[in-house]
Amino acid sequence: MPEITMEKIKRIRERTGLGVMDCKTALIEAEGSEEKAIEILRKKGLATAAKKALRKTEEGFVGSYIHSNGKIGVIVEINTETDFVSRNTEFREFAKNIAMHIAAFDPRYVSPDNIPEEVIEKEKEIYREQLKDSGKPEKIIERIIEGKLKKFYEEVCLLEQPYVKNPELKVKQYLTEQIAKFGENIVIRKFSRIAVGEEP
Repeated sequence: MPEITMEKIKRIRERTGLGVMDCKTALIEAEGSEEKAIEILRKKGLATAAKKALRKTEEGFVGSYIHSNGKIGVIVEINTETDFVSRNTEFREFAKNIAMHIAAFDPRYVSPDNIPEEVIEKEKEIYREQLKDSGKPEKIIERIIEGKLKKFYEEVCLLEQPYVKNPELKVKQYLTEQIAKFGENIVIRKFSRIAVGEEP
């Protein structure tokens, strides 16, 4: 089987705007052929979904979920390009699923981009403190810190978490599937989770 190089993955990423894993999986499926890999991604609707992510979203819907015990509630604002999609029953089901996920996983931010810089710096400081007596070279320490930050993002960022109804997918992949399905850019804008007895 032809070698799947980082150069090939990078070229496909540049052409589709997709993540490393999507590009790599398509290349493996296409046995190393870049054109075939792009065709595979287009058929799955992922390549178009990535391009749609640049379009404006000024319509939308506020989804909600109240847990069966009545002690956890979530509201989430999800934006679309058109009112046509935001009124769609399946889209509203998607919004409810996202609200249900938030109730279960309790994320603090939508994505790593929403985390204040001081929070990230504080985390890095804690990791550095933990590693200061490890005797490892600075380069290795930086790599470990990056790995720990990635784990931190998976814990606190909605889009980085494994989706509650299908842990094989991250929430961001579930979102990408919806963008491909509805043919419009969709953005999870903000959310609020309330739990009885928890501090705001």
